[in-house]
Amino acid sequence: MAPLTRCRAPGAVPTPMMAEYYKQRATPGGLIISEATVVSPTGFGYPNTPGIFEPAHVDGWRQVTEAVHSQGGIMFSQLWHVGRVSHPHFQPGEALPISSSAVPISFDGQPGKVFSPKTMQMEDYPTPRALGKEEIPGIIADFRKAARNAKAAGFDGVEVHGANGYLIDQFLKDGINQRTDEYGGSIENRARLCLQIVEAVCEELGAEKVGLRLSPFGTAIHAAEDSHPYALNVYLAEELNKFGLAYLHLIEPRQVIDPVTKEYSVADTPLTLRPFREVFNGAVISAGGFTTETAAAAVGSGACDAVAFGRSFISTPDLVQRLRIGAAWNKWDRNTFYSPGPEGYLDYPTLEETEEGRALLAAAAGAAA
Repeated sequence: MAPLTRCRAPGAVPTPMMAEYYKQRATPGGLIISEATVVSPTGFGYPNTPGIFEPAHVDGWRQVTEAVHSQGGIMFSQLWHVGRVSHPHFQPGEALPISSSAVPISFDGQPGKVFSPKTMQMEDYPTPRALGKEEIPGIIADFRKAARNAKAAGFDGVEVHGANGYLIDQFLKDGINQRTDEYGGSIENRARLCLQIVEAVCEELGAEKVGLRLSPFGTAIHAAEDSHPYALNVYLAEELNKFGLAYLHLIEPRQVIDPVTKEYSVADTPLTLRPFREVFNGAVISAGGFTTETAAAAVGSGACDAVAFGRSFISTPDLVQRLRIGAAWNKWDRNTFYSPGPEGYLDYPTLEETEEGRALLAAAAGAAA
């Protein structure tokens, strides 16, 4: 199960409702990657997203991991800092959000928009404040502490969120990073923070309990563009081989997002993740608009070792069972992706909860007998 922001953690504290949500989707041996989880007070950019830096956060997440483990599932925490994808209304003291450089989010010359929890309306993304070099060790320490807290909360491991235009990606991509110190300029310099964070988290947990998510071609997501995505990500893959990570989680180039509607779609593209797969020595998870058929083909061809499903898991809590028997998935309702209550969160039916579904299960059992 891919990481999916659902905005149902008031005060950044995970709730019993979240525990039930993840429990519904847990299966024996199945990996659930948690929704993106904020590592420090400056890391917020969306309302009601969970944290992992206070004791209350750890206690809240512990009830979630216990629920997943009760079903035989495995759960990693995705560690996250949004960087410039924020607004002063989310920041301590209403300070400017931080980033690699003072470059605001814009699309075709127009400022991007962010929801403000103070005005309750969409506002322009501000120009962020470039992190001072002396502040960077503190960012690395935040991820290290978050990894330690994730272990205390019962997670089986963590995934470092280096994708989708958030803070780590803002250092990686030269469309954002304009620094002239050892964290900017060359590919080696721009990759430095990512690799230092991965190293710190590995030191805390052991590399076999650490994954990293990257979006090599995520240009439409928070305007995170790079002029040489193949060179950048091949370098990262080569450097990551030194750690022996649990996995590398890559977002498919065909998965695109409309910057206005925020709707994802699958597009034809000549871009491919294969060069990174060929260089990286460990397990590769691929995510991005997979169907039952395309997921089986991707794993069968060796393009990846596993496939992560996102929105399909939102609407289909028994997705694993449906994949096994070839049953159709429930349709999701985007209007409830980020709403506060149980609607569109806990109430999607499983096959066992509908007459038609029970008939499908009986037919599948008969065919297997």
